[in-house]
Amino acid sequence: MSAVGHMRFGAFVAPFHSPKGNPTLQLRRDIELAVHLDELGFDEIWYGEHHSGAYETIASPELMIAAAGERTTRIRFGTGVNSVPYHHPYILADRIMQLDHMTRGRVMLGIGPGQLPSDAFMMGIDPRDQRDMMVEAAEVMLPLLRGDAVSRTTSWFTVDNARLQLTPYNPEGIEVAVASMASPAGATLAGRLGLSMLSLSATDARGFDALDSNWGVRERVGADNGHPADRSRWRVVASMHLAETREQARAEVEHGILDLCGYMEGMSKSKLPFATSPGAALDHWMTNGLPVFGVPTVGTPDDAIATIQRLVEKTGGFGSFLFLANNCATWEATKRSYALFAETVIPAVRDMNAGRVASIDYVGDNAGTFFGAMQDATREAIAKYRPK
Repeated sequence: MSAVGHMRFGAFVAPFHSPKGNPTLQLRRDIELAVHLDELGFDEIWYGEHHSGAYETIASPELMIAAAGERTTRIRFGTGVNSVPYHHPYILADRIMQLDHMTRGRVMLGIGPGQLPSDAFMMGIDPRDQRDMMVEAAEVMLPLLRGDAVSRTTSWFTVDNARLQLTPYNPEGIEVAVASMASPAGATLAGRLGLSMLSLSATDARGFDALDSNWGVRERVGADNGHPADRSRWRVVASMHLAETREQARAEVEHGILDLCGYMEGMSKSKLPFATSPGAALDHWMTNGLPVFGVPTVGTPDDAIATIQRLVEKTGGFGSFLFLANNCATWEATKRSYALFAETVIPAVRDMNAGRVASIDYVGDNAGTFFGAMQDATREAIAKYRPK
């Protein structure tokens, strides 16, 4: 289905935790989610970085990865994403390199300019400068992560013949991905520097419309700069919650959807007109979408397969599908949603049971021959060993 072979699956955890809950337990569950996904066979999990707004409470994705890495064995971890202008690029690269060794090569670096303007203002950073700062930092971090020495002076940092003490755990190095939304800016940087892409808000109307065109930018700019595009390193992110029936899935998401709406209401200090009841809020979300979250898939495994197929048809194929964790359902319902996806959606998308289907078809198509021979053998054995 993916048009690039073996599609990978994972979660993108901002997170979005209600300020009505216990913040300690919420963070612990974000770590437990990595363990759960590891056991279910998911491929990766990405943790965000935010510093204000009450809901997105992970300030350091590196700390989450360090904790979850000790509790898992195979799942890969991404910073989703580091807000690069908030860090000296040498220090950030050095932390990522250490994590690469601590997790035995399971770390990926995700980079972005920073999403929340309130974060930037608290640090005295002009939001108009953030994207340029991200580019400047990326141009330094990439050679550092490759083991090169770097010297550069900008308006906000200096590196003087700087080099990291460690080299990557794996010979292929540390994968670096850049966030991409409706704007082609992320795709342009990915092409210029040879980065992977994280297409956030893939089911938002503008984000969905830009998926194929942004990939086209990645291909063209990459070709011009000697970095051929690789669809297997393209990740598409969308919000999803599954249950055995659509009605059950709706009820589970309605559990916390007004809290999620409260995030947007708190940011704007205005009441959302559709947030009058859980049902009305979910109807609006599933019809019109929400900023960042896009239009979610709230339904059954069949609905999830249809969403992924729609994304594949729009893009021409990508390497990974990531759940955008919305934290609306209870913890138990959330775990069950991921389990349903692992049990039914992953094998369907990967066509994991093609050999089994072919096997039963082969047996059925030749049943007369096989079972006829068995019956003949049985009759002969009876005749041969019948008491005289």
